Amino acid sequence: MQEKHLFEYAVIRVVPRVEREEFMNVGVILYCAGQNFLQVLSELNEERLGMFASQTDPDEIREYLRSFERICKGRKEGGAIGALPLSSRFRWLTATRSTVVQSSKVHSGFCSDPAQKILALFDQQVG
Repeated sequence: MQEKHLFEYAVIRVVPRVEREEFMNVGVILYCAGQNFLQVLSELNEERLGMFASQTDPDEIREYLRSFERICKGRKEGGAIGALPLSSRFRWLTATRSTVVQSSKVHSGFCSDPAQKILALFDQQVG
């Protein structure tokens, strides 16, 4: 039997009008310290975004989502935040903010394969 590892995740949301507190799920961030794993999966459904928030620029949302990916990958293109340890990057990405792209509260669980778990969570929360 495979060993189970503690993981934490948050759902990435588009919140076009923060004061209304309405949102559309567009991605998932998953962090698993035991597997040295930090990844984001996202997908922007432009048709749905247009119906939900016609004034929102999809290119702007895509750039926000790309920045989440760059930070997760670390490397130079992730900037100063991307240079931080995995745990700090995850905490920064999931920090409470009042912007168009936000994350949910952090949730946790156990899994044997974080790469498979993020796919399942993405399908459940976004798909």
